[in-house]
Amino acid sequence: MPDDFATTMRELSAAAVGRDQPRSSQELAALMREFHLLNATVQSLESVLTSRIENIANNVLPARAAETASQFQKIEEHLQAIRTSESVNQRLFDSLHDELLKYRDNFLHESLHKPFVRDLIILFDDLSALSDQLKSTSSRGEKADRLAQWRGNLENAIHALLEILHRLEVTEIEAKEFVDLATHRVVSFEPAEFSEDDGRIVMRVKRGFIWRGNVLRPEEVIAKRYQ
Repeated sequence: MPDDFATTMRELSAAAVGRDQPRSSQELAALMREFHLLNATVQSLESVLTSRIENIANNVLPARAAETASQFQKIEEHLQAIRTSESVNQRLFDSLHDELLKYRDNFLHESLHKPFVRDLIILFDDLSALSDQLKSTSSRGEKADRLAQWRGNLENAIHALLEILHRLEVTEIEAKEFVDLATHRVVSFEPAEFSEDDGRIVMRVKRGFIWRGNVLRPEEVIAKRYQ
């Protein structure tokens, strides 16, 4: 088709330039028929191309756009699934880590820490009892000076022992005015004259200790009871 068009145009050009060369009416008519045929063919081709372009614009491109959007949606869903999976895995890891820490603490407390701490608490009781005995002992002269020196040394030893317990996260139960069954064990009662004194602590007999929020040994006390 491009060769026919070029040939026709050359012929038309030659006809326009060479007017001095006579042409028969039949040749001109044939030439015009060729031109109209070529023009119709070009218009038909333009119509087909225009139709195909519109088809691409109306059908192919939207379909591709929808397909691309669908692919992006799938990618986003995969990323969200990965993020969710990572979040679940992180929660599982945190839960497992907490359980391991609890297991470690319980193992250390029951198998290693608790027996050792109990021995230290018993030593604290013995030293405290010995200190109380020395305080109640009366003497004069050189013997009194020695007793005072012994009491001072003993108080220093008790203080050092408490420092060791504190480093092991063991603390004394704080003194309270009334009995708390969660931290106290009443070893004896004294009569109370008034109802508001019921449960009031009279004396701390043996100190109590706590380790990491757990009562290692309740404090032994003497309290009042109203009847």
